[in-house]
Amino acid sequence: MKLENITELELLALLSAASVLRKQKQFELILERLLANKCSVKKIYESLLQTYLFAGFPSALISLKRLNEIVGKDKVYKGYDLKKYSKRGEKNCRLIYGNKYYKLISNVKSFSPEMAEWLIVEGYGKVLGRTGLTLKEREICIVSILSALKFKDQLYSHINGSVKVKAGFDLITRTINNLEIISAKSSAKYGLNVLREYQLKWNQKNVV
Repeated sequence: MKLENITELELLALLSAASVLRKQKQFELILERLLANKCSVKKIYESLLQTYLFAGFPSALISLKRLNEIVGKDKVYKGYDLKKYSKRGEKNCRLIYGNKYYKLISNVKSFSPEMAEWLIVEGYGKVLGRTGLTLKEREICIVSILSALKFKDQLYSHINGSVKVKAGFDLITRTINNLEIISAKSSAKYGLNVLREYQLKWNQKNVV
């Protein structure tokens, strides 16, 4: 598996995808490369922790347990602060969705009021608002995860989120293309198709 000339962020994104696809051999090799490159264990931990939002607790627990077996550092948890998560979540969600924020919440609330609230508190507040990774780094990892899992609507939204936090189309494209490295060619193709759809609309809106 060729991991040369891949940036740290791209490796974190690829590790996230290998985690949710349960590609254990590739996961181990990418993790080994990140640690050899002196990547912060905190960044690796945060990249894997947030996967539970998209692939569930069972998947995240497997990957976090394996990381702990290798690095074995003590973890510090500051407790649950609902008010802080709600405030931070709304701020981050507004940043990503802009003037579509209310439409998003209203739409989700129409079929699940609980999910509308949890999206803010749990997603953008408790998890995506944590320190250890920037919002840009988190969004790029999420693009990799959602391409791997082939969730179109959410992928489209997080491509938009990546653009909003100035990730750039080159980085987004490389992130999705890198899925071929872990033998997820169909996921890479799927992700690139969604990206092209987004870029087409983006170009139409931003034509001079």
